[in-house]
Amino acid sequence: MPEYTGKLNFYLSAVDSILKAADDKPTIGILLCRDKNNVEAEFALRDINKPMGISEFKFTEMLPENLRESFPTIEEIESELKNIENE
Repeated sequence: MPEYTGKLNFYLSAVDSILKAADDKPTIGILLCRDKNNVEAEFALRDINKPMGISEFKFTEMLPENLRESFPTIEEIESELKNIENE
């Protein structure tokens, strides 16, 4: 996770410098994780001064069955993220 918080901090800085307008609210970074590790999260975020949150999210457990078909599967999301990383 530390490598992702550093990358997220980089992107937040870029958005604030390049895209954010004067009347925009502060940019917030959200990092979703498969597993919860409070110690790792504490050390990864301790000296980060931008608003950032880390969450373990179980999307499929919270979403009603009739809506699940409308969203991509976890596997489809992971595949798309891998494609983005490889670009």
